[in-house]
Amino acid sequence: MLDVLRHRAYRRLFAAQVVALVGTGLATVALGLLAYDLAGADAGSVLGTALAIKMVAYVVIAPVVGAVADRLPRRALMVTADVVRAGIAVSLPFVGEVWQVYVLVFLLQSASAVFTPTFQAVIPDVLPEERDYTRALSMSRLAYDLESLFSPVLAAALLSVTTYDGLFGGTVIGFLASATLVVSTVLPERAPVTTPRTGGAYARATAGTRLFLGVPELRALLALNLAVAAAGAMVTVNSVVYVRDVLGLSAGAVALALGAYGAGSMTVALVLPRVLDKVPDRTVMLPGALSLAVVFAGLGAVTGAQGGSWRLPGLLVLWAAFGAACSAVLTPAGRLVRRSVEPGARTAAFAAQFSLSHGCWLLTYPLAGWLGAAAGLNWAVLALGALTLGAALLAVRLWPARSMTDTHAAHVHADLPFGHPHLAGARRVPTGWRHSHGHLADGLHA
Repeated sequence: MLDVLRHRAYRRLFAAQVVALVGTGLATVALGLLAYDLAGADAGSVLGTALAIKMVAYVVIAPVVGAVADRLPRRALMVTADVVRAGIAVSLPFVGEVWQVYVLVFLLQSASAVFTPTFQAVIPDVLPEERDYTRALSMSRLAYDLESLFSPVLAAALLSVTTYDGLFGGTVIGFLASATLVVSTVLPERAPVTTPRTGGAYARATAGTRLFLGVPELRALLALNLAVAAAGAMVTVNSVVYVRDVLGLSAGAVALALGAYGAGSMTVALVLPRVLDKVPDRTVMLPGALSLAVVFAGLGAVTGAQGGSWRLPGLLVLWAAFGAACSAVLTPAGRLVRRSVEPGARTAAFAAQFSLSHGCWLLTYPLAGWLGAAAGLNWAVLALGALTLGAALLAVRLWPARSMTDTHAAHVHADLPFGHPHLAGARRVPTGWRHSHGHLADGLHA
């Protein structure tokens, strides 16, 4: 899998992603400590609100990015986002009011909503071979999982020699290093834009979503995003509740539970490239989503048990299974988006995927927290498990068994002029230009 790092441009972009993730991880720990200084016992409420603001920023800003990013230089856009994030991180240690934290978090996450979809849309151009791109997706999944495991460890080490203000300094360094790496990367020329240039601001901002929803496989991906969000929210929000209240263990066991989730995710991300070389995405992603519902059934047994030494090992196995199943769904998602739209529409499509997937998290985060607190964990498991099963079954129904993205259907374009970018590689026939490719959701194909 590491062979993909031989590509110079991708190696630099991947390094930029890693250092930015480390900076974000340090900021997460530092924000928790800052919230405690400002709000004391209400720090959890502050962080919960900040997390909701983060998701709102992702859902609202990403479609706007999709509407304008293809008209702007991609490298300049990513560098500007990194510099903005660094500037906001510099400001965080100087805030003295909770509302100031909320404003800065919104601006910080808005910049991330600019950087991430643009970055995701660049990688398919840097790695045009699907084998390389598949391995890049696994590398990205590993980077996210490793950051979630090691950033808290790094933060703890730094806090032994500095205050949490120093963690914000590490965040600034991470974003500036990311900007430097992006500046030094030569990006390939992008394909001509194929998303609509006409219409009002709302039409342009929603063009990516309409494009995204025009393909059955991508509609299925939206349902898969909901299934993953339900499982992920259960792990993120309620791990501490299971460890401290249900099992009566120390806070250190929370890290053990989250580590089990990350280990499951990384294991699948490591083996998926070889699997996806031999089987289609559908064969991996749909069983992954359906298995999440099975894991919820096991979690119900752990939640309802009144005691027993088996519950901690059981919880760790379930958390690892959650991580593995989520990785099976999320890792190939970029391949699905890439195959389903024209190269010129990728930024809009990735922005739509970014926005819609985080909209699912915006729904499931409060559901996992509020329902668990108000009605008990049993009801939270039942509700989120039912949501996961329903979403997975919907994805099975929406995704045709014979996927059009995997079927290269030959067809003729009779109305495209010579030299049109879409006709690259097509051959001239009496009625027009003939070629074949997987299904594309654009104005050129029914």
